[in-house]
Amino acid sequence: MSTQVRSMSHSSRLFRIILGCGMLCLALVIPTSSWAQNASEEEFLVDKARFTLENFLADPDMQWFRDYMKNARGILLVPQFIKGAFFVGGSGGSGVLIARDEKTNEWSYPAFFTMGGASFGFQFGGQASEVVLLVMTQKGIDSLMSTTLKLGADASLAVGPIGRGVEGSTAPNLSVDLLSFSKAKGLFAGISLEGAVVAARDTLNTSYYQTPTKTIDILVRRSVNNPQANTLLEVIRKATNANN
Repeated sequence: MSTQVRSMSHSSRLFRIILGCGMLCLALVIPTSSWAQNASEEEFLVDKARFTLENFLADPDMQWFRDYMKNARGILLVPQFIKGAFFVGGSGGSGVLIARDEKTNEWSYPAFFTMGGASFGFQFGGQASEVVLLVMTQKGIDSLMSTTLKLGADASLAVGPIGRGVEGSTAPNLSVDLLSFSKAKGLFAGISLEGAVVAARDTLNTSYYQTPTKTIDILVRRSVNNPQANTLLEVIRKATNANN
């Protein structure tokens, strides 16, 4: 009994650390320009997510990404995923998830999420990355709508290939729930999302849509909207040939 209590307490502390790291990273990406001071943090995050997506779509080495995006059930955009380490490593970032309706092929308005993780061992360095997760299955969407999702455990995860075509890489298993793509600069050689925790940010959802809002209200019921996200949705529609 005491072992179970200690385990639950450790998990709770770890989740609070991860959530706090994601919130800190969100604060770090908000500039001090006059425009940013007039925009909410949610609006700024949506715009940054659009910039990240446009950056990925325009990159000639992201042909695989463009191809898989056409069949994705959802897209999780994290404009800045910060990973730092000095003996104990931590990572985090906030982003938005947009989901495709299975019947109508229409894309939802964005729902807000935090993604973070912790690692232990001797390591040193730092990295800021743009991260995009393509949700390829309904299981992936359902898992993201749960309270928390551990990547690689609650939903299968594979690193998306980089290259200009079939000759440059081997395609991952199409049955995978999530495909991760990232672009980074820093002291780390690469980025691993295995074991990272993804959690919904209903406080940001409520602030952005100006009414009490949960993830299911945005992605399934589609009972809220915010025209500020229309430009992001238009980029997604054009890239996926989806309905308006």
